[in-house]
Amino acid sequence: MPEHIINPLDDPTADPFEVAGRAADDIARLTGVEQHDIALTLGSGWGKAAELIGETVAQFPATEVTGFSRPALEGHGGTLRSVVTPRGKRVLVIGARTHYYEGHGVRRVVHSVRAAAATGARTMVLTNGAGGIKGAWKPGQPVLISDHINLTAASPLEGATFIDLTDLYAQRLRDLARTIDPSLDEGVYCQFRGPQYETPAEVRMAKAIGGHIVGMSTALEAIAARQSDMEVLGFSLITNMAAGIQSTPLSHQEVIEAGREAEPVISSLLARVIGAM
Repeated sequence: MPEHIINPLDDPTADPFEVAGRAADDIARLTGVEQHDIALTLGSGWGKAAELIGETVAQFPATEVTGFSRPALEGHGGTLRSVVTPRGKRVLVIGARTHYYEGHGVRRVVHSVRAAAATGARTMVLTNGAGGIKGAWKPGQPVLISDHINLTAASPLEGATFIDLTDLYAQRLRDLARTIDPSLDEGVYCQFRGPQYETPAEVRMAKAIGGHIVGMSTALEAIAARQSDMEVLGFSLITNMAAGIQSTPLSHQEVIEAGREAEPVISSLLARVIGAM
């Protein structure tokens, strides 16, 4: 969408699901694929997985699709890609994530998920780079998300929309991931608003309330996926130990570098998990 055109999701009277349907129509036109089976959002460090999943049918800038925003963060490519796995599954790979801290509102944050659901995808795989709280974890380690704590004070649900999140991160999919790598640990992801990194006191709070991973994405997207009746699998790449757990200052460059170092291993893991679906 050209820069001078206002994003339709910024209109408070617009139906976000109607906009997602228009996005799905755009994706079908640009890919030549009427329906996708799986959607995958690539966070920091996970980018090479798109090349390993299968054959790329089409790739294009996400801004060519209704409602998508230009990525504001290094490490997010800004493209959508349609891939077919060796087993014939169609995967919509989302390399364009809008973070809540960008200030565009929750509708834009979860638009990629709703658009993926509108293409027919019934499985949503969400990945991110995040800070680790568990002392046994090391930077460069992938972990499964077992649950989340939403600390953004926001929700993609509007009005009296009541959605059960008891089993949001599907046990079936986590078990499947462990058939590929039995050593995978898991933890509870805490989404903060950002963009500032968490203070040591906030990390201690997250730990006290049951958190193991801290980051600035994923939880809002997972809620939207459940609303759309999608099965959710979440992966975090531990790019650094959270503030107070590690003694050195935190930086975005550290996140990017840790992601680059771990990318070949974790991308291969993710591709194998998706290939087994």
